[in-house]
Amino acid sequence: MLHYAIVFFVIALIAAVFGFSGIAAGAAGIAKILFVVFLLMALVSFVVNLTRGKR
Repeated sequence: MLHYAIVFFVIALIAAVFGFSGIAAGAAGIAKILFVVFLLMALVSFVVNLTRGKR
């Protein structure tokens, strides 16, 4: 998931350099969403791992 967020971020940077502002904004938005989803999944994974370890 983090890989895809980084890929979309790089696409946004390249599109911004070439002046495609609409594509850059869209790719940056997708990258932000994927990064937030990655953070939430990582947080859930850590919490589940901590609760399993206490049993």
